Amino acid sequence: MDDSVLFSSSHVVKYFALQRSITETLSRNSIKKVHAVDDVSLQIRRGEVMGLIGESGSGKTTFGWMAAKLLAPTSGSVVYDGIDVTYLGGEELRRWRHHVQIVFQDPITSLNPRLKVWRIVGEPLMAAGITEKSKIIRKVEEVLLDVGLPERSVDLFPHEFSGGGRQRISLARALILDPEMLVLDEPTSALDVAVQAQILNRLIELQKDRNLTYLFISHNIGAVRYISDTVAIMYLGKVMEVGKVTDVMERPLHPYTKALLVSVPVPDPGRRKFRFRIEGEIPTLVSPPPGCRFAGRCPFAQDRCRTEEPFLRSMGDGHTVACHFAETLSGERIG
Repeated sequence: MDDSVLFSSSHVVKYFALQRSITETLSRNSIKKVHAVDDVSLQIRRGEVMGLIGESGSGKTTFGWMAAKLLAPTSGSVVYDGIDVTYLGGEELRRWRHHVQIVFQDPITSLNPRLKVWRIVGEPLMAAGITEKSKIIRKVEEVLLDVGLPERSVDLFPHEFSGGGRQRISLARALILDPEMLVLDEPTSALDVAVQAQILNRLIELQKDRNLTYLFISHNIGAVRYISDTVAIMYLGKVMEVGKVTDVMERPLHPYTKALLVSVPVPDPGRRKFRFRIEGEIPTLVSPPPGCRFAGRCPFAQDRCRTEEPFLRSMGDGHTVACHFAETLSGERIG
């Protein structure tokens, strides 16, 4: 593997079994499964920020949780720094968590309201075997300054902070062990626009100062474009397009990517580079349709799209797309 690649997934799959009724159990019918993530292979280089975009239910959060080892894949492999960590457990997993940490979407539910900030942020240190309170508080104060909170915050409770302040606490907790990679799961979605900008700028500063690698999961296309180097587009558990963020945003190749980009509000409608409209129902993840999962909503779908699944293929300069007709559709406009 390329030494510059810090994290990679290979054909990662995650299915969630649905609860069966008594009738189904007695009849021994096969268990129905939600195809949350289906054959996803991605690479993130050291010091890179990869954005992961998709609608709700696209599987991006499930993939992020597998990257942070909060979920085990149904199949496939996860490799970190050249080592297969797919089935790490016990003491090995505990040591590995020093390398990769996660920041959750909702800081209100991810912070214990009964604990003071020094306990919340310092808990990973305690799990690592550091028990001396003075050392813990000193380290917590340092990392709080890094995320933009004053040292006096150590003796406060989460409810005494704004939404942005609570997210900074979550970020401090993720940084306390000096990880190399952060999985950022919708870190700004619960914040207002002004605070979003502050958190994004702080993330960029931290990434540069600490040489961090980010997997930045979001449905906010503007935020992904602002912070990311590369971007991957997910739809119903599948990756549809991957490339440098400028290439994908300026020259989208997959019809679904175009649909996402055109959904972003533009103050001046005359500045839109293309018009695009999709219709139809989103398929179920319990029984995904054959072929391309976007075919039922794609205005360009042909018979081949409904029967033969497209796989990611190179379009040059690191830009890949899972579409049979990407070359012919690259300049299509819909009015």
